[in-house]
Amino acid sequence: MEVERKLADLGLEVSEPNPSIGNFVPAVRAGNLLFVSGNLPRLPDGSMAATGKLGREVSVDEGYAAARQCAVNCLSAARSIIGDLDKVQRVCKLLVMVNSDPEFSDQPLVGNGASDLLVELYGENGRHARSAVGMAALPRQAPVEVEMILEVAD
Repeated sequence: MEVERKLADLGLEVSEPNPSIGNFVPAVRAGNLLFVSGNLPRLPDGSMAATGKLGREVSVDEGYAAARQCAVNCLSAARSIIGDLDKVQRVCKLLVMVNSDPEFSDQPLVGNGASDLLVELYGENGRHARSAVGMAALPRQAPVEVEMILEVAD
């Protein structure tokens, strides 16, 4: 439970996965890979950490914090399948989708919110491949959505 202790030390809470808003599951395991569905920046009480478009209603700093919360929510989904976040051996890939104004081009800075947290938690094994892309819209007016692929122990 080392990873959960680190999260608690950072003031972050891993809770039950947020209920899906579609016909899908929080994560699917295939062998030692865990494919985690996209997560919005919902807080444990169900509210959104932020809403709106980057470059318009949401600042880069707010987007960074929202991406960090998305990563926490992805880890909550992972824990619901594997039981213990210490079983994560490697963070393989992130897809960071940023609800962007057409002129906004700092998607990588927003994505760093998720990436930096994973490196804080898992060290070198938290370093990952990543795409950070702009989107015209995201569900519930979320500023960011993150999905991930993890390598996990048996």
